[in-house]
Amino acid sequence: LGSARTAERAAPVVSAGRTGRAGSRGPPGRRGNKPVSVLGVLFNTGAGQHILKNPLVINSIIEKAALRRTDVILEVGPATGNLTVKMLEKVKKVIACEIDPRLVGELQKRVQGTCLANKLEIKVGDILKTDLPFFDACVANLPYQISSPFVFKLLLHRPFFRCAILMFQREFALRLVAKPGTKLYCRLSINTQLLARVDHLMKVGKNNFKPPPKVESSVVRIEPKNPPPPINFQEWDGLVRIAFVRKNKTLSAAFKSSAVEQLLDHNYRIHCSLHNTVSSFLIYFISFYCDLYNTIPENFKIAEKIQTVLKDTGYSEKRARSMDIDDFIRLLHGFNSEGIHFS
Repeated sequence: LGSARTAERAAPVVSAGRTGRAGSRGPPGRRGNKPVSVLGVLFNTGAGQHILKNPLVINSIIEKAALRRTDVILEVGPATGNLTVKMLEKVKKVIACEIDPRLVGELQKRVQGTCLANKLEIKVGDILKTDLPFFDACVANLPYQISSPFVFKLLLHRPFFRCAILMFQREFALRLVAKPGTKLYCRLSINTQLLARVDHLMKVGKNNFKPPPKVESSVVRIEPKNPPPPINFQEWDGLVRIAFVRKNKTLSAAFKSSAVEQLLDHNYRIHCSLHNTVSSFLIYFISFYCDLYNTIPENFKIAEKIQTVLKDTGYSEKRARSMDIDDFIRLLHGFNSEGIHFS
């Protein structure tokens, strides 16, 4: 957690993954766990505790969020409240989620006895293990270690929210907005862009944090698509995951993995049994306790069926790095129409 390289380099997951240590804030910083005192509060840079201090950057984030007087705002990782207090002046309510009890106390002291106190609700705990409340917009300088799982927790949240203005590590932010054919285009890119419109708003240098980290940051706007595309996201992510394991390989080569073939063969056999694709004559003589796999012809080979679908759809020699959302939608439809599923 202390290095400049975050876990986001790995393939992102939709489900909640590991979170940062207690009270992590912003970018991963210097190696080691030596605490640094900022205004009398000890921040553990080894756990990623770096506070956004520049009021110009804070004001710019709030301006780009286009906050309304009637808004309920979700903030994750408020720390000592530099961003929180500014938002409280402009909205109906801020729900601040913080995992570090020490920082919760600092935030409470900051608004105690002011007219802003009754507009602030603080939730203590791990945001990835908590049901999200109703909110109109999310504005946050996230703990960077939870960037990927939190993004998808947001995008799969219902009811829909208007937008999210989030601070990320620069490379992670650039992956979110990357286009097909570019170096940073990956599974994270296409999954996010399937569910939302994503824009890179501004760069934030390391000197805007205290203590300064070793990585640069960026602010991104995420606006969920409402209504969402009529796609089973688990199916979609299963296909994209396979394609992007080696994004520079042709899909024909990517789908020749024995692990992939075993998974799709298992799914295909279950699909056939559930949809009665075998003859009623065979079903009549199969015992209730009989292995459903026996309903598939002995000479059936999933590898041949996979390659046939890839050729018929025209994607056999395509590479994931250059395929856009429409390409994957057509490919998913081609597999599903032949009874091959990914979840």
